[in-house]
Formats: sequence, C-alpha cells, structure tokens
Amino acid sequence: MIVSRCPLRVSLAGGSTDLLSFVEKYDYGSVISFPINLHTYILITYNTNNVYRINYSNPEEVTDVDNIKNDIAREVIKYFNLPPVTVMFTSDITSTGSGLASSSSYIIAFVSAVDKLLNLNLSQFEMCKISLEIEHKFNPLTGYQDVYGCGIGNLKRLHFYKDNVEVDELNSEVFNKFNMYLVNTNNNRKSNNVLSSINIDKSKNLLNLVDELENNISNENKIYEILNTGWRRKKQTSPLILNDRINELDKRFLLDNSIKAVKLCGAGGGGYFLILSEDNKEDCDNLIKIKIDKVGVESIEF
Repeated sequence: MIVSRCPLRVSLAGGSTDLLSFVEKYDYGSVISFPINLHTYILITYNTNNVYRINYSNPEEVTDVDNIKNDIAREVIKYFNLPPVTVMFTSDITSTGSGLASSSSYIIAFVSAVDKLLNLNLSQFEMCKISLEIEHKFNPLTGYQDVYGCGIGNLKRLHFYKDNVEVDELNSEVFNKFNMYLVNTNNNRKSNNVLSSINIDKSKNLLNLVDELENNISNENKIYEILNTGWRRKKQTSPLILNDRINELDKRFLLDNSIKAVKLCGAGGGGYFLILSEDNKEDCDNLIKIKIDKVGVESIEF
C-alpha cells in the first residue's frame, strides 16, 4: 500500500494572474505562495479482482474506468493506465470549495502515490506539471499556481509563461514571527463560477504587488500593507468575490486591532480567510493556526 500526502496552499500576492486567460493575453503571470501544514491524503493499493474501488464521500465500485464519477480518480487512472486499484481520499480539514487548492492537492498526492507505485522517480516539479495537465482535462479554468503552490515546499515565487513555469524559493524567516490563521467563512462555492467572472484587465493591478512583496519579504509591516492592498484590489476583479457573509467577517476583522493583515483565499465567494495577527489566538473558536510546509508532496510505501 502507498500513502501519499500533499499540502494545501495559501497565496499571498498575484492571484488571478496565473489564469490561462491572463497569461495568454499578457504573456506572463506571477504568484507568491506557500504550502501549509494541512494536507490531503491518498491511499492506493492494487486489487486482485477486476474492480476499481474509489473511497471518498460517495464511494464507487466499477469495472470500467470511464464509469468512475470522481474526476480526479478517473483521469489519473486513465493517464497512467492503471490496472484495478483501491483508492482512498481523505484530508485534514473539510477542503472542498475552501480556496486552498484542494483539488490540485489531491491530484498531486495521487500522482505522487502512482509515482511510488510504479517506481517512476518523478521530481516534484514533474509531478506538478503532470497534475496540471490532468486537472485541465476536467477543469480547464484551473490556473497554474495551485499545483506548484501545493506540490513544492516552502515560500516561493512562481513565474508563469505560456510554455513554461519557473519556481524561485524565497526567504521565509520573517513568517516564523507571524501568527497565521485560517478562518472558515462556511460558504463553500464552485470556484469556476468565480473564475469565469474575473476581469483579467483589473487583475493586472495585482501583478506589481508580487514584485513589491518579493522586494520586502523580510519587512513585517510592508508584508501587512501589501496583503491588505491586494485584498482591496482583489475585491474589484469580480462581483462574485463578495457576499454578505464575507462582508460580515471582513468588517469584524477590521475592528480587531490585533489583526494586521487579511485576505480571502482562492477565487473568492467563500472558503477561508487568511489572517495575520500579532496576538496568539489559539483559544478562539473557528480559527486554524497554520505554518509554512517545508516538504511539499511526499509518499511512503507500507
């Protein structure tokens, strides 16, 4: 049996500039992001009969791969032409519609498990590239950032070109000083609805913040300022980013002087807020403390 895990991710600046429509129009996009210490997991083992068993919230048993309803399982199994297997999906938190790139995280975990199962010896970068290709088979609106943000460890700047992706690791030392939390809006949404509504011309205003953040990556106050500016600009890129619940939480955060920076994770409309606080809020309900994952995707054989 192979057990694989892949972090979820949080992006700090440049979100939406990783969309294919943006990169095709402007020839370049860039995001600064990091994986977090919350993971998705894939367990996989060969079956002795002719049945594919897919265990998740809606378990499946089929003999024909094309009849698998779980998009991730179906497309990964088809990509690698796997014989009958049992696959289990699980995660540290409820991740569907979270804005933390759970779909991409599951795909990379699955690809990593297959890499171990078939002794392919793929690098993390190669797994990310394959995972993006697989995800685009059933979700063509997915941007470049999610697979690379999840699959490769540490704080990094991602550069997106039409035919290439580059990864530059950044100094994350100052982030050890931050109290970073996720706050669940309890609004799970279909990211494609938001992504298809984003004004990519307005998203261009987010790109210069990536340069600014990289140039000030060791300056606490500048990081706060850049994240808050990015969130204000992000709100202007689509009418679907905000709703009553998000506005309610946003106003509540503004009244808390200990909270220095706020941004909504992912496309918008729901999921999790990221907050950076000068206070330790571990005793507060509905908060999940996070830190940067240094490893990225990994698999173990039992």
